[in-house]
Amino acid sequence: MTALRSRLTEADVRRLVKSTDEDERAAAAHKLCRNMEQAELSQEDRDAAHKILRLMAQDAAELVRRAMAVTLKASDLIPHDVARRLASDVDSVALPIIGFSPAFTDEDLIEIVRSGSAVRQVAVAARPFVSRDVSDVVAEVACGEAVRTLAANDNADVSERALNRLVDRFGDSPELVAAMAYRQALPLSVTERLVELASEAVREHLVSRHAVAPETAIRLAAHARERATVDLIEQAETEPDLATFCARLNARKALTASVLLRGLARGQIAFLEHGLAELAGTPHSRAALMVHDAGPLGLKAIYDRAGLPPRLFAAFRAGVDTFRGMQAEGHDTTGEAFRQRMLERFLTQRPGAPREDLAWLMERLDQAPEALHAEAA
Repeated sequence: MTALRSRLTEADVRRLVKSTDEDERAAAAHKLCRNMEQAELSQEDRDAAHKILRLMAQDAAELVRRAMAVTLKASDLIPHDVARRLASDVDSVALPIIGFSPAFTDEDLIEIVRSGSAVRQVAVAARPFVSRDVSDVVAEVACGEAVRTLAANDNADVSERALNRLVDRFGDSPELVAAMAYRQALPLSVTERLVELASEAVREHLVSRHAVAPETAIRLAAHARERATVDLIEQAETEPDLATFCARLNARKALTASVLLRGLARGQIAFLEHGLAELAGTPHSRAALMVHDAGPLGLKAIYDRAGLPPRLFAAFRAGVDTFRGMQAEGHDTTGEAFRQRMLERFLTQRPGAPREDLAWLMERLDQAPEALHAEAA
């Protein structure tokens, strides 16, 4: 024990065992642990060091136990039983050991994930290496922060099944989607799911960094645009402040003729009024009067001032005329049933809308026939 004894003085051990001052014992624990880690130890020396470490792990002072945990968090000197004892200690002691110690088996780490708090799950997910078995359990039961940490850890061996499980559980989290997208390697099945969920910037990274067939990328991008349009129209149907809503859309160049026409065909006449007012720089009250002008000039004037394509005016004219006709017949212009009937009648007018808009409207017509059945009943 010559090497060990040269570094671990009897005075240090005595201070650790007999001192009543917690700070003094913690300082002694730090010095002893640092010297143990730096020394070249024989098996006899390691056995002696383990006895000292077990003594520290039982110290009543949290400061002493933390000094050992922090100093030897990544050391192979910590014996298995001491690592398990520290892992069940308070967070300040347990987290450094859980996050780094090589003493744990996969079974130990799985037990921590299944029974531990969120911060301990995160510590496991962030380890310098996480095995496939441990990753599977994190993906299945851990909290959102832990699975995001796992997804961002390229030193974690995460199976395709586990990656898909992460998407199943937290696919609505932009943070998780981004963390997964920036992994060094992803299976194709996971990449394609992420492309559908990701923001535009993350989607571009996925398509350029990971293996996605060009036709798949085009299809998924089109699907994302479609979903965004659906979201806009549905939001317009329930938006309490359409003026602000249209201003936000216009600021990001999303208040397009296509969006307004699709909203109009769904009976969203107020959305059209506010959209034209925003684009034309006209008060809503004036835009509404011009939209509902029974003569041939009002709608055309506000439409042209809004800068919308002349070739689509006939479709907008058909939409406004359809709405006014149904309103004159006494239809309640609120609710899904009206929107579906409005859409059905609008499409029978052969409105001359672009093919992609007509396809979108036909899909909407097919998706909610139950509203018509409910009204008929």
